[in-house]
Amino acid sequence: QVHLVESGGGLVQPGGSLRLSCAASGNIFSIGAMGWYRQAPGKQRELVATTTNGGTTNYADSVKGRFTISRDNAKNTVYLQMNSLKPEDTAVYYCNAFSVFSVHYWGQGTQVTVSS
Repeated sequence: QVHLVESGGGLVQPGGSLRLSCAASGNIFSIGAMGWYRQAPGKQRELVATTTNGGTTNYADSVKGRFTISRDNAKNTVYLQMNSLKPEDTAVYYCNAFSVFSVHYWGQGTQVTVSS
C-alpha cells in the first residue's frame, strides 16, 4: 500500500505561480512512476505530468513550457511547479503513484483556483 499526501494548492491570480508537493509513504519501493492529474468541474480527470523512476517526464500539451514536474527520491516527494497560471488551470489536482504491480494510488486532491 502507498499513501500520498498533497499540499500547496490555493488561490492565485492569472500569471502567477504555485508549487504542489506530494509526499509518499508506505510501500514506496513498489512505485514505478509518479505524476499529477487534475479534474475541473464537469470534466473528466486528465493527466498533467508524470515522471518515471528513470527520470523520464511527460506533460500534457496544455501545460508544456509552464509546468515542471520533479522528484526528490530522498524525501519520497514529487513536486509540480506551475508558472504562468491561467484560469483554465483551475481544478482539483491529484497526486498519483503507479506501482510496478500496475496499481494506481491517489492522494486526496488539492484545489487550485486561478482567478483575479
